[in-house]
Amino acid sequence: MFDEVIARNPGEIEFHQAVREVLESLGPVVAKHPEYADSEVIRRLCEPERQIIFRVPWTDDRARVQLNRGFRVEFNSALGPYKGGLRFHPSVYLGIVKFLGFEQIFKNSLSGLPIGGAKGGSDFDPKGRSEAEVMRFCQSFMTELYRHLGEYTDVPAGDIGVGGREIGYMFGQYKRITNRYESGTFTGKGLSWGGSQVRTEATGYGTAFFVKEMLKASAESFDGKRVVVSGSGNVATYAIEKVHQFGARVVACSDSSGYVVDEAGIDLDLLKEIKIERRGRIDEYADRRASASFISDGSIWDVPCDVALPCATQNELDDENAIRLIKNGCRVVAEGANMPTTPRAIHTLRDAGVRFGPGKAVNAGGVATSALEMQQNASRDSWTFDYTEERLSEIMTSVHHRCLETADEYGAPNDYVVGANIAGFTRVADAMLALGVI
Repeated sequence: MFDEVIARNPGEIEFHQAVREVLESLGPVVAKHPEYADSEVIRRLCEPERQIIFRVPWTDDRARVQLNRGFRVEFNSALGPYKGGLRFHPSVYLGIVKFLGFEQIFKNSLSGLPIGGAKGGSDFDPKGRSEAEVMRFCQSFMTELYRHLGEYTDVPAGDIGVGGREIGYMFGQYKRITNRYESGTFTGKGLSWGGSQVRTEATGYGTAFFVKEMLKASAESFDGKRVVVSGSGNVATYAIEKVHQFGARVVACSDSSGYVVDEAGIDLDLLKEIKIERRGRIDEYADRRASASFISDGSIWDVPCDVALPCATQNELDDENAIRLIKNGCRVVAEGANMPTTPRAIHTLRDAGVRFGPGKAVNAGGVATSALEMQQNASRDSWTFDYTEERLSEIMTSVHHRCLETADEYGAPNDYVVGANIAGFTRVADAMLALGVI
């Protein structure tokens, strides 16, 4: 079946990697439930229900026409309307979007909420663009994509390069074209126009909540732990914030230019000012913090730690990094980003007894809070920050328990990869069987 996926999707290496990682876990499931094989559920699951590719023409501030490509892969809607973010980054192509959408199926399933899986985006780079250029691009992007969206059809959110600003411009264009104020068609909105408390913090907070449960399962806690977090965007920043609240000390974070080490612990206020408020570079943190140093070469995974949280981008933690983490005494690795660890690195970590939390479980907090935002929009309601955070904590605890219980049921105790893949798969597969061949 994997050979068939490669043949049908040539050159899409990230998608191949995501599919293989799931298929490797499903042998015991098919043995126990032959109906999944008989009805070709797995084959159908590997083929998106719909793939949309379109051009996005727009004009820059010099009135020159620019051209980008837009994507939306609506992968599976067996559990509910398509749900998944939009990524604006030069690296985006169909294979990246399909890998993200495939992962989203299982992540959304693990959350226990009624949402299907999708992903989208563009090779547009918002870095260095003016507010007006970003707005014109978002409006052009939505002029095509709007026809495929709706609160009961497909509900996008943000991802890399897409925050509240971009969501606002896209929703504004959606409203303008459709003449409908369907706030449930997007999540990640501003708090003043239908957004949810904790949505900005959700993926980072959810990562910390999941790791807290991983440690608790081994009779440990975050207290006194030394933690390294790659990245310095929303996911990394708010993972750092919650990890600090749990009593650990984050000593390093990064961006594409390098990483900083701060043995006194990352100063969260300074990090937020530089990276979130001004979108600056991480070396400025070291310039302004006496206890910090900036390293432009090497790897952030050279820094010794008890817990490693890769929260930047796909395949950032390779086998050499994994070996270095093991030698330096790391005992827990949990993916705050989507597929940031290479397959060989995952095997190396698991073989060494390092507890490994896969992204489809660990970073499910973002989409879980998006689903909570959808609930609030549907009921014309608004929840407090504390209440929403409590709901997020409950969901992440449930995701953790579901992974462990499923791993144990299928003869792989304490294996979060097996547990997450099988638990995510069986819920979707059962729904697909119930709906017939569609």
